[in-house]
Amino acid sequence: MDTILANPSILWPIGFACAVITLGWVATTWMRIKNGYPLENQWGKSVYPKTDQEAVERVKLLTNENAELRAEIGSMKDRLANVERIVTDDSHRLTQEIEQLRDKRTN
Repeated sequence: MDTILANPSILWPIGFACAVITLGWVATTWMRIKNGYPLENQWGKSVYPKTDQEAVERVKLLTNENAELRAEIGSMKDRLANVERIVTDDSHRLTQEIEQLRDKRTN
């Protein structure tokens, strides 16, 4: 321990690394607070869970929007299935018509 304290050139990089890590943590926490993200502990659980009226309303709005988007996706899937059916049926029918014309031509 005395050799580390006797050699201050080793302490500067260690102190600098600790300072950079601390400043990075402070900056990350500040950005989370600024952008409205809940603070989390090291296990991913909220440190201060919001239960105010604004958060409840926000969840309701997001839930409604999510339901609307899911319904829209469902209708888009139905439309896509119809388009796929039309595309595949027409090509099959076209192939049959070509074969009928070939049969007429050979006869």
